[in-house]
Amino acid sequence: MQGEIEDKCGIVGIHSEDTSKNVSSFVYYCLYALQHRGQESAGIATYVEDKGLSYYCGMGLITDVFKDYEIQNLSGHMGIGHVRYSTTGQSKLENSQPFVTDFADGFIAMAHNGDIVNSGELREELINEGYEFKSDSDSEVICYMLKNEYYDNNKSIIDSIEAVSRKLVGSYALVILVNGDLYAVRDPMGIKPLAIAKRGEDYILASETVAFDVINAKYIRDIVPGEIVYFENNEIQSHMLEIAAESSLSHCMFEYVYFARPDSTIDGINVYQTRLNIGEQLHKLYPIDADVVIPVPDSSIPAAIGYSRASGIPYGEGLIKNRYVGRTFIMPTQEERELAVRLKLNPIKEAIKGKKIILIDDSIVRGTTSKQLLDLVKEAEPAEIHFLVGCPPVVAPCFYGVAMATKKELIAANYSIEEIQKQLDIDTLGYITLDSLIEAIGMPGENLCLGCLNECYPTELPDDIEAETYYKP
Repeated sequence: MQGEIEDKCGIVGIHSEDTSKNVSSFVYYCLYALQHRGQESAGIATYVEDKGLSYYCGMGLITDVFKDYEIQNLSGHMGIGHVRYSTTGQSKLENSQPFVTDFADGFIAMAHNGDIVNSGELREELINEGYEFKSDSDSEVICYMLKNEYYDNNKSIIDSIEAVSRKLVGSYALVILVNGDLYAVRDPMGIKPLAIAKRGEDYILASETVAFDVINAKYIRDIVPGEIVYFENNEIQSHMLEIAAESSLSHCMFEYVYFARPDSTIDGINVYQTRLNIGEQLHKLYPIDADVVIPVPDSSIPAAIGYSRASGIPYGEGLIKNRYVGRTFIMPTQEERELAVRLKLNPIKEAIKGKKIILIDDSIVRGTTSKQLLDLVKEAEPAEIHFLVGCPPVVAPCFYGVAMATKKELIAANYSIEEIQKQLDIDTLGYITLDSLIEAIGMPGENLCLGCLNECYPTELPDDIEAETYYKP
């Protein structure tokens, strides 16, 4: 359900051999295309020969953080960028990325998408080594681990990344700028997406292919899980992490259900087609007699189209989204919280009144937003409400970079579907099944991370992980 789950961030990296080129504006445009992956902070770091590293970070949307002045002052033919939503680490400037620190007579800058579940333990080890932390994000932990391996153990960057990867438990897609060299790393399970493209003679790395489209770059391929990509003589070089051979794939299913933009392709699978398939699967499971199929905008639109095509029931807009509403502040009263929902969505009464409607949403997490939405829809006086959900019941938290909720806050972990339907007071509540979702995605289930749906997590988890604060609004 929109507003109940968020992804951690989006990352971008650009490599150019042309030292006269300034890539900061292209990093900016790529981040703009990835804004849906994080709205709390944004940052860009660039490198130019003889001048070193420049960087700028700020809180808010990328259009709020960067104006012409900041972009023009970020000169360089290499650059990385980041848009952030906090999961591990609070929403504050110190946790914005790229994270930058001194390294090998110069600087290292890193942007990270994911969550390291053993970051607390690793942080303590680094503190004992004498490192002082300025943030509480796990990205700083990874950065200092690289420094520690490089300095103390006299290893190359590649060997340092190898050593660090053996200690990390969790998800990570990284772009790393070490002076004039750009590296990209994807964790051996491939939980978070990362791909590479080319524009002219320049190479671009990004979380989603939509970032390539906006600057007219040609998609080359996805970074393979467990792969380090770097560049020599303006050609792609690849190194596979040793632990990749003993790791199983575990792509995040929520990328296809909710996070990624529908015009992205992730690991060879088109997100828009997957969401159409979800709608078709929902029709197979719930062939309901109704007057109109209505999506909860925006991520559920393709699924609603898929259901409409499969059923022959007309697709219709019944909810209008205010696309100029950003993140709303915390409302102190129930009346104001309900006002926030109305500010984001408004029903078209003429499209709903007296009709049997099929309302399709991508997921239900806590259930609070769903109830507020349905109360809003009921005011338009539909004859029947059939609420279908394109994700199976979320029964467990995510520990790999999805800001979700604790188990006690997850409605499906504490109530049956029948009980939830009664709470929502609707005619039908239908979730897609796990098997149907896997079929819609078109990837073997064993290659997907489904931990929040079946509690079968792809990594070991610390015993006290539930006590740690993984959801930080």
